[in-house]
Amino acid sequence: MRKALSQRFDEEIRFFKGWIDKPRAVGSVVPTSSVTARRMASVIDTGSGLPVLELGAGTGVITKAILERGVKPEDLYSLEYAPEFVSHLKQRFPRVNVIEGDAFDLDTTLSHLPDLVFDSVVSGVPLLNFPVPRRIAFVEHVLDRIPAGRPIVQITYGPMSPVPPRRGNYTVEHYDFVVRNLPPAQLWLYRRPLTS
Repeated sequence: MRKALSQRFDEEIRFFKGWIDKPRAVGSVVPTSSVTARRMASVIDTGSGLPVLELGAGTGVITKAILERGVKPEDLYSLEYAPEFVSHLKQRFPRVNVIEGDAFDLDTTLSHLPDLVFDSVVSGVPLLNFPVPRRIAFVEHVLDRIPAGRPIVQITYGPMSPVPPRRGNYTVEHYDFVVRNLPPAQLWLYRRPLTS
């Protein structure tokens, strides 16, 4: 119990420092709660045989929940923009495919994996820090990496979907409102519609 509290405190300090250094790249002053992380990981289909893509991995709270969901470390690709978080993630999760790069430029960031298809995408990218056209482009490009009907789950702290509906080839669905998060978090799902 004491070790868990100490680790949580270390994560919060590291996250706060990241927020101070790069406020646009970090969406909150404190890391996502474990309750929220588990809820986000619950969208993963562990029986699909496909790997999972995590965007904006931060200190690894959501990474841990994805692994606890049953995803093998070798089947998890965790992308993070901040170099200090990347080194922390590599140390904490040595078997996870931790990649330093820009979630808004997946073609470059994942250029060594051009044909890899993911089951789903778990995103902690702070979309509200970016203009709406970039958010729409983000969702469209990420959806190109997963099968139609499979979700991107996105955390946000605003009341509305950070990616507006009816602006592209995707559907928008409210997934959950998690009070046990600081600040309380909204979870949204984006999917490429299934064609009949």
